[in-house]
Amino acid sequence: MIDLLIDKDVELLIYLNNLGSEQWDGFWLVLTNKFSAIPLYLLLLYFTFKKFGFIKTIIVVLFVIVLISISDQTSNLFKYGFKRLRPCHDENILNLVRLVKERCGGLYSYFSAHASNSMAIAIFFSFLLKRSYKILPFFLIFWALLIAYSRVYIGVHFPLDVLTGVIIGGFYGILFYKLFKVFLKKFGTT
Repeated sequence: MIDLLIDKDVELLIYLNNLGSEQWDGFWLVLTNKFSAIPLYLLLLYFTFKKFGFIKTIIVVLFVIVLISISDQTSNLFKYGFKRLRPCHDENILNLVRLVKERCGGLYSYFSAHASNSMAIAIFFSFLLKRSYKILPFFLIFWALLIAYSRVYIGVHFPLDVLTGVIIGGFYGILFYKLFKVFLKKFGTT
């Protein structure tokens, strides 16, 4: 059963990855670059400050730092636990995958930290700001899904890697939002 799932995952990667074209490569490379999200993060910081003020914004930033650290380290734990090679390091399919980036990245693939981290941020801020900015959750989740897909497009992750990352990131986003609310109640900063 696991072998069949992995075979289908490889087939789906090859299909999706080969849908790409040089015309769109630049777009996906910019999107997948972690620094391209800085304007979005600054906007989220501004919205948070506008809604909560300085002290609560500092608390939010601290929660987000811990959220991303845990999401990222969970990904590393899985990568070194499962040791599934990235598509661009797997000699069996290397010639079938378009590697859009110059470098492949780390050796292991399962699961995508990019997908997990971006979805964790999207879900956390969706809950945090949804009452003030009703369209924001839709935009953030769409953005996180684009980030996840970009990893398949550029040839560095399998679809199952990004799907798992999206699920785990979503779980962490909800968990940290709930912990944030508990923290505010406990310390009287509601």
